[in-house]
Amino acid sequence: MTAIQARMEFAPPPTPGLVRALALAIVAHALLLAVLALGVQWKRDATPVTVEAELWSALPVQAAPPPPEPRTIAPEPIAVRVSKELVPPIPTPAPTVPDPSIAIAKEKAKLLREKQAEQDRQKEALKIRQAKEAREKEQREKIARDKKLLQDQQKAQSAKTDADAKKVAELRKLQIERMNRMADQATGSGDANSNGTAKQSSGPSASYGGRIRARIKPNITYTETPAGNPTAEVEVRTSPDGTIISRKLVKTSGVKSWDDAVLNAIDKTEVLPRDVDGRVPPQLTLVFSPKD
Repeated sequence: MTAIQARMEFAPPPTPGLVRALALAIVAHALLLAVLALGVQWKRDATPVTVEAELWSALPVQAAPPPPEPRTIAPEPIAVRVSKELVPPIPTPAPTVPDPSIAIAKEKAKLLREKQAEQDRQKEALKIRQAKEAREKEQREKIARDKKLLQDQQKAQSAKTDADAKKVAELRKLQIERMNRMADQATGSGDANSNGTAKQSSGPSASYGGRIRARIKPNITYTETPAGNPTAEVEVRTSPDGTIISRKLVKTSGVKSWDDAVLNAIDKTEVLPRDVDGRVPPQLTLVFSPKD
């Protein structure tokens, strides 16, 4: 079996009525040619000849209008019915199936562009937000600096005012103390017969020694009778309220029993009386004799 026979064996069967269709097609074309020939037959007619003549008359007469131009009537088109069986069918092209990989690639590219645009928008929004936050932070820092500067100025002004007030108070106090000293120097605490210039006497009054002996002497217990009148001198130290802090025999009387009796009496007394000015001298030297 040859290759042609093999190909014809698997070829589709011949279309039925092929001869009849060809004959009908030839007849239709022949009729079409005849109709076309009849349609262009009018061009073969002879062209009419127009003769013009001028007529002269004794009187002027208006000429008549020229005759209208002949109108050419076009033949009506002849409808030709063509059988559908004679027209071969137009083959319908097979639909083209798009490549899915191309569509996927386009979709990926679109998504990538949208993602990149979204990232760009987010970056721009982040830059705007950061710039806004930086401006707000700078404004807050400026307000804080101005507030701190104002507080420092107020503190400095207050401190200066306090220092000035303190200085004025100190000056006023010094003036008052100076005025008091001047007033104290002008008046003293002595009696009417005093002729000193000090505010008060620097030592005890004249009657203060007798008051101390009158306080201590009742506490002396001495039963012996010494020869003569021995004298014992004792140094006494006191606190501002008159409490006896210490006593010391600075000059003995020569009779030990008398010296001991005087020291024991001072210990029993414990507190000395105040002077007329309400003070007690911090140090006194007391003299005691048995016959005084």
